[in-house]
Amino acid sequence: MITIKEYSKPKNIDEAYDLLLEKKNNMLFGGGAFIRMGSKNIATAIDLSDAGLNYIVEEDKLIRIGAMTTFGDIEHSLLLKENYRDMLSKSIREIVGIQLRNIVTVGGTVYSRYGFSDFLTGLLALDTTVNLYKQGSIPLEEFLRKGSKERDILESISIEKDNRKGTFLSMRNSKGDYAILNVAISAIDGKYRIAVGARPRTATLALESMNYLNGVGRELSSEDILKAAKIASEELVFGTNTRGSSAYRKQICYVLIKQGLKEVLDYED
Repeated sequence: MITIKEYSKPKNIDEAYDLLLEKKNNMLFGGGAFIRMGSKNIATAIDLSDAGLNYIVEEDKLIRIGAMTTFGDIEHSLLLKENYRDMLSKSIREIVGIQLRNIVTVGGTVYSRYGFSDFLTGLLALDTTVNLYKQGSIPLEEFLRKGSKERDILESISIEKDNRKGTFLSMRNSKGDYAILNVAISAIDGKYRIAVGARPRTATLALESMNYLNGVGRELSSEDILKAAKIASEELVFGTNTRGSSAYRKQICYVLIKQGLKEVLDYED
């Protein structure tokens, strides 16, 4: 059951932050799509929709995405379609349905570090930075591992615009269902990033597999791809839930990484 005593719609992030710190059980609202995932007693619900955080802008060497940008905005952004081989829009277009994607926000998803998130996996395969109001800028992989040291507001995320090629793949029981497992892979100048999510834990990098690929020093062979996929499937921890067992996820990881590496190699050619 969700109880909200007061509702506030601040005009800027400074006002929102002050409200957040007033009481321990004041809570930020992005789209509010997953607010019913638990019971909460909220003193003041802080709606960020008027705080100027809905944007996707191209800067000199990066793309900046505001925290109140919706998945619908991501899906239809021409700027994002022109970069990273359209990987980010691919990462969210199978999520439930259009209505939900027009509600779910970037900030709510990233700050909450949802284990089921496809979008986080896509971001992790890119050079992504989380920009917090008080704590400043933190690499996404560090933020996912450690979280926020104090109550804070995610203002935006920044993604390096480095001509990186990327691909996103996932396995689902049915269209619109949450992923059993998802994989995102990117490459630039022969260097690879491999992210795996919905394990069902929070997305993480397959570091040993990446180290192997990045140390090859030549064009990848079929044997290299198979070995990298095997390393990743064995180094990562998988869990069991109603969508699949840990053993099933391990096998899916091997297959998706093998397929993803082949796709990225085709892009590079």
